[in-house]
Amino acid sequence: QVQLVESGGGLVQAGGSLRLSCAASGRTFSSYLLGWFRQAPGKEREFVAAIGWSGVSTYYADSVKGRFTISRDNAKNTVYLQMNSLKPEDTAVYYCAAKYSSTYYRRTSEYNYWGQGTQVTVSS
Repeated sequence: QVQLVESGGGLVQAGGSLRLSCAASGRTFSSYLLGWFRQAPGKEREFVAAIGWSGVSTYYADSVKGRFTISRDNAKNTVYLQMNSLKPEDTAVYYCAAKYSSTYYRRTSEYNYWGQGTQVTVSS
């Protein structure tokens, strides 16, 4: 069992930066692939980024590539999402999630555990 708690959301102006954190419980944290997703009002939850167990392999949605960076610290049981050059269209609730396998990391249905989400609002 893994419990995930996100933090770091808030209100920022376009062009600004935020760093989201997701703290996890459980002794097997390093065994999981971790992902970040987001959901804007009236839209489906969408993939943002994912990172493999070692932190070497990272994956990004085209919409955030070059602006967002995912990283993890297995010693601290924490995954991060550094968000730079934020745009109003990045406004959403951001969720972190964990899954056992490394395949199909873009699919919400493949993830075993989810956090409660943190709101990110980017003003124009």
